Amino acid sequence: MAIIATGFFDGVHIGHRLVIETLVQTARERGEESVIITLWPHPRIVLHSDALGFRLLNTLDEKINLLRGLGVNRVEVLPFTEEFSKTSTADYLEKYIRDRFGGTAILLGYDNRIGHDSGSPAQIAEIAAGIGLEVIRTDKVSNVGIAVSSTKIRQALLSGDVLTASKFLCYNYSLDGEVVHGSKRGRTIGYPTANMDLYEKMKLIPAEGAYLTKVRLGERRFYGMTNIRHIIETHILDFDEEIYGASMRLEFVKKLRDEMQFDDLQTLKLQLLEDEKACRAMIDI
Repeated sequence: MAIIATGFFDGVHIGHRLVIETLVQTARERGEESVIITLWPHPRIVLHSDALGFRLLNTLDEKINLLRGLGVNRVEVLPFTEEFSKTSTADYLEKYIRDRFGGTAILLGYDNRIGHDSGSPAQIAEIAAGIGLEVIRTDKVSNVGIAVSSTKIRQALLSGDVLTASKFLCYNYSLDGEVVHGSKRGRTIGYPTANMDLYEKMKLIPAEGAYLTKVRLGERRFYGMTNIRHIIETHILDFDEEIYGASMRLEFVKKLRDEMQFDDLQTLKLQLLEDEKACRAMIDI
């Protein structure tokens, strides 16, 4: 027997967590399994004309790991296709929630939408009850007093406001990729950089500019100065190794400044010295 919540859960943000906490707690109290059913890829990527510009907050693996880290017993992934998009609310609840994944109850958040003909959560609850599913409702929006959404987090990141994004996500927004060769211009002025080629091309890249980041290389942790402008390049503080081909994770802590144009390398170096001073001041706090 299982209590199930369903949705895309991009970001697994603070609003999602209220639903997930209720799911996990209720399942434990009843001695049942807590299950999340999610979709991949995102419906907008499959169906919408803006698919080329749409970007995600999580890779599929990141999302699954975040959900499991919050105590969810099982995460099931349904492939989203044009054919699947035609599934009605009643068919989804009966075929997937009840029959395929053994749900005895479904937990509905305040803005849940299920099936191509989906109405309000109240209408979904009525359909669910009609096929023998218990309905558990959670109507809280968030514990920060506003309605948090994946869209608002994307907007924050696209404006460079990584502090707000981190607040809504409950963790630092991150990018993962392979360290690749760049122009090596930074090396000539004492600021070598590690250029990143993203593993997941659908991940959202924050706005152009310079950021204080946390850098993860395997089990090792560093701080970095990351600049985004067409490419993602990071000067890792107190580090001097060749790491081409290595896997690197960047966690965005705070934006330092907007992207700037430099007339020569000396002007660039002077600005990087100021960026480094600002980063070290924040690190020491």
